[in-house]
Parts: sequence; C-alpha cells; structure tokens
Amino acid sequence: MSVPTQGPGLDGARHTADEVRGSSIGELLRQVTTDLSTLMRQEVELAKAEIREEGRKAGKAAGLFGGAGFGGYMVALFLSLALWAGLSNVMDAGWAALIVAVVWGAIAAVLYSKARQHARSVRGLAQTSDSVQRIPDALKPRPEGVTR
Repeated sequence: MSVPTQGPGLDGARHTADEVRGSSIGELLRQVTTDLSTLMRQEVELAKAEIREEGRKAGKAAGLFGGAGFGGYMVALFLSLALWAGLSNVMDAGWAALIVAVVWGAIAAVLYSKARQHARSVRGLAQTSDSVQRIPDALKPRPEGVTR
C-alpha cells in the first residue's frame, strides 16, 4: 500500500512514497528544480500583482495630496490678498503689497534652508551598494564560458 507524501506538488500531482522510492536521484532533482522554478515564477507574479495594487493606492493618495496642496495654495493666496487689503487700509497699497511679499519671501527662505538640510542627509542606495559588494564571487553572474 502506498502512502501519499505531505501533499500535492506545485504541479498539483500527489506523489506516493513508492513513486518517490522508484525514482532516480536525477529524476528527483529534476522535480525539485522544476517545482522550485514554478514556485519562483509564482512568487514573482504575486510580487508584481502586489506592486500594481500598491501603485494604484499610492497614485490615488498622491492625487489627493496634490488636491490638498492646491487647496492649501489657494488658502495662502486669498489670505495674502486679505492681508494686503487689510494693510492697505492703514498705509499705501504698494507698501502693503511689499510687506506681504517680504513675509512670503522669509517663509520661502526658511523652507528652502530646511529642504537643503534634509537633501544633504539623503544617502541614496548606500546600503544596497554595500550589500551587493559583499556578494561572494561564486554567486556573481559571469558570461558563459568564462572561467576564473
């Protein structure tokens, strides 16, 4: 009587203990590499599907952030116009506009300074580059036919 192994293989076929015992090492290795190859393809397809779904979510979020940014811009514009109009009640309209422009210039300078500090701290792909350099030579791809 044959006893089934732990479950179906990746191809959906169940292999019995007698089938496994009757197979050569070459056949077993072929089955393992075929199953591993199938598993890797399935994992890549799963990763692609997850990336597509996450990309859609990120795109929607980016669009909403863009809309919020435009709304914030409009608020700043109309508050600036209101400040200009309010100041023009106590001084010449030209001077009021200049004061509003100087305030926005100061805000822009502070934001630029902060952005520049943050941009300098970006390291790029330092970790990835470092880990790739530590890959043993045996695992690095080589052109076929070239031996060391």
